[in-house]
Amino acid sequence: MIQLFTRLRDMLRGPAGAATMLAATLVATLPALMPAGPANAQPLRLQITEGVIEPMPFAMPAFVPEDQGGAQYSEQLARVVANNLTNTGLFREVPAQAHIARVSSFDASVSYSDWRAVNVQALITGAVSVQGNRMRVKFRLFDVVSGQQMGQGMQFEGTTTNWRRMGHKVSDAVYSRITGEGGYFDSRVVFIAESGPRDNRTKRLAIMDQDGANVQHLTDGRDLVIAPRVSPNGDRVVYTSYAGGSPRIALINMQSGQRQNVGDQPGAMTFSPRFSPDGRQLVFSLARGGNTDLYSLDLGSGQQRQLTASPSIATAPSFSPDGRFITFESDRSGTSQLYIMPASGGEARRISFGQGRYSTPVWSPRGDLIAFTKSHAGRFHIGVMRTDGSEERLLTASFLDEGPTWAPNGRVVMFTREAQGGDPALFSVDVSGRNLRRVPTPGPASDPAWGPLLP
Repeated sequence: MIQLFTRLRDMLRGPAGAATMLAATLVATLPALMPAGPANAQPLRLQITEGVIEPMPFAMPAFVPEDQGGAQYSEQLARVVANNLTNTGLFREVPAQAHIARVSSFDASVSYSDWRAVNVQALITGAVSVQGNRMRVKFRLFDVVSGQQMGQGMQFEGTTTNWRRMGHKVSDAVYSRITGEGGYFDSRVVFIAESGPRDNRTKRLAIMDQDGANVQHLTDGRDLVIAPRVSPNGDRVVYTSYAGGSPRIALINMQSGQRQNVGDQPGAMTFSPRFSPDGRQLVFSLARGGNTDLYSLDLGSGQQRQLTASPSIATAPSFSPDGRFITFESDRSGTSQLYIMPASGGEARRISFGQGRYSTPVWSPRGDLIAFTKSHAGRFHIGVMRTDGSEERLLTASFLDEGPTWAPNGRVVMFTREAQGGDPALFSVDVSGRNLRRVPTPGPASDPAWGPLLP
């Protein structure tokens, strides 16, 4: 659970350049957009701790169009930002019909009393202009409680085809300034898009924005594909393909679309791959002669190394963020449990000791938690625990929940949920167990893999 407090204190944590550059676009800060404010006033703070949630009320008026071209995007940009913040469960939008003040100029002074009158605590204003296919988006964030601006204004410049990304960039900057955490809105999710009858499903590798927009298919559905994983910088995806009738690891380059098989060994099946934090290696499962062990693969040299040697099954490996350790699942104790071992191999230490079976462990980007799937007493759960196995918390419970994947900031977990007799769908939940919500997809979907923040 989490609790929201509004307190008075300096909120500008970290450098002003919280936003990064869009691909082939310019991102710049606007120091002139930050007024001095009263010397004794300090902005609001959203503090995430334990307790009962009271979402922070915010206002997101339509972006001010600074030219005729900008009018097309003014409301759409505001909706992207407002929806992103609302979907976190930490914020509550005060609807436009309740607004007393109207924002008609980006440079106009803020009437704080009018916003306080409708219980707004955070105000986001923006402006947009378009020349040809080039767009400029500006925004400011105001603490209505203390009556001052929070941090510097920012602007983003790019092509009109990237307008949603600029909305996500604004969302990330606002989220970070209020919470002190990194954002996760300007990111994408790779998943398995399913179609057709349940007894003859077509499964295609697909990618979308984290909010479900801009779905693109990466494979044509002729071959069964499962369990995609995204590289640390988002340029490649590995997955398990059944193109030859048995599982093998395939890698796709996101820029060129080129695909290749990797990690093949004669007479072996390979599956469950995952990238190392530097993107130079894969760790995966290899089954041969009745044994299933973990192997590593250097993607540059092609050199492979066996990491486990046991008659039991070892699978679903995941690196720690520093690359020093691997967590994985194994039935070496008689049932499927979670273990940690050095990334180079060696003695494994069991970390799961609760009732039931544990599987699909995934290390948090923060390094402090491991998410997992748990089955017990006929129910499936998504849970988290400390890396030593302590403080286990179950975040969900249903007929079938499985396959967690972390948001880039380690705050949200996405997973597959399937109701009895129903189709699989993607869901997300806050690491506190709050704010369970369905992620929109065009049809049945499974096996999400959350990619990094885009460059």
